[in-house]
Amino acid sequence: MAEAHQAVAFQFTITPEGIDLQLSHQALRQVYLSGLRSWKKRVTRLKNNVITGVYPASPSSWLFVVIAILATMYTRSDPSMGLIAKIQEHLPVGDSLSIQCRTVVSAVLFSTLLWFSLIFTMRLCLKQLLSYHGWMFEQHGKVSNTTKIWAVSTAMVRIFSGRQPLLYSYQGSLPNLPVPAVKDTVKRYLESARPLMSDSEYERMTTLAKEFESSLGNRLQWYLKLKAMWASNYVSDWWEEYVYLRGRGPIMVNSNYYGMDFLYVTPTPIQAARAGNTLHACLLYRRKLNREEIKPSRVPVLNVPLCAAQCERIFNTTRIPGEETDSLIHWQDSEYVAVFHRGRYFRLWLYHAGRMLSPREIEQQIQRIMDNPSPPVPGEAKLGALTAGDRIPWAQARKEFFSSGVNKRSLDCIEKAAFFVTLDDDEQGMRGDDPAGNLDRYAKSLLHGKCYDRWFDKSFTVVVYKNGKNGLSAEHSWADAPIMAHVWEYVMTTDSFQLGYTEEGHCKGDVASSLPPPTRLTWDIPAECQERIERSLAVAQALADDVDFHVLPIQEFGKGAIKKCKISPDAFIQIALQLAYYRNRGTFSLTYEASMTRLFREGRTETVRSCTSESCAFIRALEGGESKEACRHLFRTAAEKHQHLYRMAMTGGGIDRHLFCLYIVSKYLGEESPFLNKVLSETWRLSTSQTPLQQVELFDFVNHPDYTTCGGGFGPVADDGYGVSYIIIGENMINLHISCKHSCPQTDSHKFGADIKKALEDLLELMSPEKPDPSKAELNHSKKSKKDL
Repeated sequence: MAEAHQAVAFQFTITPEGIDLQLSHQALRQVYLSGLRSWKKRVTRLKNNVITGVYPASPSSWLFVVIAILATMYTRSDPSMGLIAKIQEHLPVGDSLSIQCRTVVSAVLFSTLLWFSLIFTMRLCLKQLLSYHGWMFEQHGKVSNTTKIWAVSTAMVRIFSGRQPLLYSYQGSLPNLPVPAVKDTVKRYLESARPLMSDSEYERMTTLAKEFESSLGNRLQWYLKLKAMWASNYVSDWWEEYVYLRGRGPIMVNSNYYGMDFLYVTPTPIQAARAGNTLHACLLYRRKLNREEIKPSRVPVLNVPLCAAQCERIFNTTRIPGEETDSLIHWQDSEYVAVFHRGRYFRLWLYHAGRMLSPREIEQQIQRIMDNPSPPVPGEAKLGALTAGDRIPWAQARKEFFSSGVNKRSLDCIEKAAFFVTLDDDEQGMRGDDPAGNLDRYAKSLLHGKCYDRWFDKSFTVVVYKNGKNGLSAEHSWADAPIMAHVWEYVMTTDSFQLGYTEEGHCKGDVASSLPPPTRLTWDIPAECQERIERSLAVAQALADDVDFHVLPIQEFGKGAIKKCKISPDAFIQIALQLAYYRNRGTFSLTYEASMTRLFREGRTETVRSCTSESCAFIRALEGGESKEACRHLFRTAAEKHQHLYRMAMTGGGIDRHLFCLYIVSKYLGEESPFLNKVLSETWRLSTSQTPLQQVELFDFVNHPDYTTCGGGFGPVADDGYGVSYIIIGENMINLHISCKHSCPQTDSHKFGADIKKALEDLLELMSPEKPDPSKAELNHSKKSKKDL
């Protein structure tokens, strides 16, 4: 009980002689150091807000402007054209200051106003420059004069800023997402739907579209434009609420996603040590995030900034269940993580004496948790299943059993944690006699685990396995996969290349002897609540058991071979997916490819409808045995079309988010639209997403080729469809994560994986430059020699 006494700053006892007050100096010191750290963070946040608020100028530029104005006045010139004199007349200081002092004060006030005006002008110019997206549609090697002027202007603004931007420096200068015209969106939709409909279906859809465009569409558009004028982004808040937070089904499998460890390497086989480095690397990332020291994400080559708003909720964020809708709660700071091990929950403090724990200290604390022999109390072991099942039962149970007392205190501890940690007793990874099968089981484990050993409501859960392998599972509503992928890239590379391990596999560093052990969370879960936990677990377990997963690393070729074909790698893979699906199911399907809209403020995603008339024409020609030259021409046409659609989606010209928002407005107004109802009820049987490798500089695939990230994946979107996530690694590797459901007899993740690989190989063979025939080359050389003679 010594640690429990140390956790209290003071104790008092009431006696006949009075009150005996006993202070714990050690506890008071901890309180003081914790408060000091908190105030340092506040000062840093205030400083960064000032720097970000005046970007692209710098705070020091204010002094330059003041000195310049005063120097000009010293030469008996008036740069203000009389404004300084006007300010001097209205200064509320009377005769308390001399004329010279009043003049200086007036000049400083004028300089400050001039400085703010220059900042406003520079930010307006930067916003206009970032609103230009013509550069994205330029043909390779052919750049228009407009784009050249834009590139020079953007570079000049960056040079004049005089400092490296912080993470959020560009937020105030990013343009708002534009609202497309209804007729343009309807036209693009009909074009995308044509290859998937019969003539009669298309004719009926065209009639519905024209009726919508000429009547209700204009009225809904008016409200949408009004929202776009008022809000930073007319899509994102509704997308978060209606697509994610209002969903009443399980978020496990249906919404969450995962990220894997290195494919071939496990830096240490010691579970506690791997957890120590992983958690410490997460804290280092959070510190950089709080200080805004992370470089803003940019479009490669041109360095166009992307919105960083989603980064604000990476840590200290939890999804709270509700009967009608869930909510996202974010806390400014949290100094601990919640840890799950063998059915018990612990609070692990990550700071001590005002400093961050070292990796070795975290390893020791994790080992203390693993050595703790106490059993779980009734209902505790499978408590996490409430977050894996349907949302309404969880909301009701939370309100009934976790709104007061010891249960509320323990639940608050989990929900307010920086993130969640699971110490898994299983061994995972590509290992043993069945590496491919074990890799598939590794993916399933990260996606849903045992359905009760993850806290699916937390922004993300770090999973560390018994053999030292790790990974993460992330909740989707607060941000999209590239945000969490950025964190995980940093964590993996910092763990292995910066922190490292001793020869025995332990973390490096010293351990403070005064560290209190992690705190076991206590629960009092009644029998009725335990029954609800079991019901939620049954729902989640049935969903998890139905998931068919296959992870397919392709090492025979990659981006290097695709680029030799002079085709966009993403377009190449997407057309290969279309070809594989056609061979797998004998038909074409509505296809979802996620594209980001982070060129705009608070942008998230847009849909690229990858199944086009051009891709269908190519596949029919290829499967119909048409000539190689004809197929090549059709393939390039399909690839160019895909690239155009992707660019349109990125620059606000997509289809689905606009129609989604029009549908939401129609529901608010109580209007029914047969056109919108039809569009929003379409099934995405092929849902795809690329996870880009964002921080290539952190990896060294030449000197450390084994340290290859495997990427991550997600569950199937449709009961009779496939989910496909892919990541392009370096020049010679593509990793695919394929999911579907066992309950659908038409789907098989392994067969579809083989179909995708075969499709990629066939397209490479089709598009690769033909190698000259050696016999023909020798014959031509012989003829040329005779001619010369």
